[in-house]
Amino acid sequence: MKTTLRRAAKPGLAVLALSVALTACSAANEEGDTNNAGSGDDNGSSLSGTLNGAGASSQEAAMGAWRAGFQTANGGVTVNYDPVGSGGGREQFIAGGVQFAGTDSLLDEDELTAAAEQCGADPIIIPSYVSPIAIIYNVDGVDDLKLDGPTLAGIFAGEITKWNDPAIVATNPDADLPDGDITAVHRADDSGTTDNFTAYLEAVAPDVWTYGEVGEWPITHGEAAPQTSGVVSAVSNGSNTIGYADASQAGDLGQVQVQVGEDFVGPSAEAAAKVLEVSPEAEGQGENAMAYDLARDTEESGAYPIVLTSYLLACASYDDANQAELVKGFLTYLVSDDGQQAAADAAGSAPLSDTLQDEAEALIEQIGS
Repeated sequence: MKTTLRRAAKPGLAVLALSVALTACSAANEEGDTNNAGSGDDNGSSLSGTLNGAGASSQEAAMGAWRAGFQTANGGVTVNYDPVGSGGGREQFIAGGVQFAGTDSLLDEDELTAAAEQCGADPIIIPSYVSPIAIIYNVDGVDDLKLDGPTLAGIFAGEITKWNDPAIVATNPDADLPDGDITAVHRADDSGTTDNFTAYLEAVAPDVWTYGEVGEWPITHGEAAPQTSGVVSAVSNGSNTIGYADASQAGDLGQVQVQVGEDFVGPSAEAAAKVLEVSPEAEGQGENAMAYDLARDTEESGAYPIVLTSYLLACASYDDANQAELVKGFLTYLVSDDGQQAAADAAGSAPLSDTLQDEAEALIEQIGS
């Protein structure tokens, strides 16, 4: 699978002229001009309207770039995104409170049924990018930290509580590890990042991490913090801390290199993309879904296994034609070369391959009224 970018965004869809109000996927909307498509000239657009979304806080950096790019091309359009977390985004989408949602984990059976009822058909689920989840740390005197999967699982399960524990020393023999307590920081909210991180722990250390793949942190051990920004802040402002967050928001914090086969690999867009290349499609997500069962326990050389594939949810049909065209235009820009490059620049994500872009565009093209 290639991760190179390809053709430019379709200008006819990127500059659709619309007038929309906040509605549910199946709610009525105010009438407007449905045929006022722009020419692609940023200065000639007569666009107006508001598009509302909510969801994964890990998408916040990329979403800021997408919003800016789309709004620049469509001066009368406002795109709002509330980074409430993946679970909150799915809830708002299913309840009809937003036109689209961002999520770092797939829908369960009940959510898929509810979303299909809200939309009138299976929801459209497309990947927006592949991104590494960094294991961030702030440990006095430690600038380089290598951990294997079972040790990482032991830290977050509360079984390894000191930084100079023999398991940590074994993979960091030259590090000046302090004789201090480990403060492991986790998400306080229902989080796709947590879902993906615990999926990795379960895959590589099932005898240590016995709590399964979960979006809500299952144990009381450690410190809880809300959303990605809260985890980053807690790790930054604490002492001898460790946590997990989308790599785009790790800042200057240390980032663990995790063991993959015989090597230790740090988070990067290229290493994250390698995991998707060896991952099969996920089942049970409906007819309009592009979803993947990530190979968390891969030993592929150069791959970084703690990743999330960030998804966007939309309806295939909206009662109001203007609303449908706005959603279609925004998602088309998002998966285009320009949109994928904007996310890569802002969030350090891996762009979708040519094949994935083609598949996503075919699903987006179905959106109508």
